[in-house]
Amino acid sequence: MCLPLKMEIGQHYFVSFNLFGIESHIHAQVVLSCLIILSVLFGFILYFRQNEELSASFEIFFQFILGIAEKQHAGVEWIPFLGTLFLFIFISNWVGALFPWSFIHLPNSSIAAPTNDVNTTVGLALLVSIAYFYAGLRKKGFGYFKHYLEPFPVLLPLKILEDFTKPLSLSFRLFGNILADELVVAVLLSLVPLFLPVPIILLGLFTSAIQALIFTTLAATYIGEAKE
Repeated sequence: MCLPLKMEIGQHYFVSFNLFGIESHIHAQVVLSCLIILSVLFGFILYFRQNEELSASFEIFFQFILGIAEKQHAGVEWIPFLGTLFLFIFISNWVGALFPWSFIHLPNSSIAAPTNDVNTTVGLALLVSIAYFYAGLRKKGFGYFKHYLEPFPVLLPLKILEDFTKPLSLSFRLFGNILADELVVAVLLSLVPLFLPVPIILLGLFTSAIQALIFTTLAATYIGEAKE
């Protein structure tokens, strides 16, 4: 006999306030989860800095991000940006897979991992878009926009459309994979709450790490393309 399962998708907790006479809303559910992830991230950084034996881990991580930046021709100056992207997505995904977020209840909803919400993934994708526009303009100035007319001016609409599809593909790929993983785990935990979900959780951890790598690699690729 299966237990009844009730899952509501799309319920969010908003905080409303008045700013200069304009009624505004904050997606408090995402803001709270992001603050939790940032606290975890800063906690790890402080712990690693105070422990000299673990300082080699920073060197390994630096070489890892350096390899991505060099292979995609982004340049070493983008290592801080790419490293921050990878760490935030990686920790968000893993904490979302390991931590029982559903135990933290909010009005009309429960808290979830930041990357489980499309608002977060769209925000990250827009940051990547700003980054590769900045990289192209920094290197070539306004001559960067010549590539919209090359090799033929008739391709201008397609080149503009490409700039819209890049952040869309980045955001929905990450959001869709993380949401699907958490929904599968939630369903299995409701139906078979003991040992069966464990392999799925382990697979989800692997998938979460791969998603962080894919997002960071694509970000480096777009920046490298804008520079080259």
